[in-house]
Amino acid sequence: MTNNEVQSRFERTENGLLAFADYRAHDGRYVVTHVEADPALRGTGAASRLMEDIVAFARTNDARIVPRCSYAVAWFKRHKDAADIIG
Repeated sequence: MTNNEVQSRFERTENGLLAFADYRAHDGRYVVTHVEADPALRGTGAASRLMEDIVAFARTNDARIVPRCSYAVAWFKRHKDAADIIG
């Protein structure tokens, strides 16, 4: 995963296709406002793997994730083990 700070988004490339999560960053918090995967990646779990990468990034960088888009909110509800980085 790449943290594209210029475009304020986390990016993950699979098979040459992009999944990304837009964010707003402030004081160690990343407010995830939109998650999207290339149409060819939809249904493959690419967006979920991106979310796992984002959780790992947050833990490594002592950051917090604030899910705002419906996908990110639903993902965190399904992955209670990632609740420690919500905030």
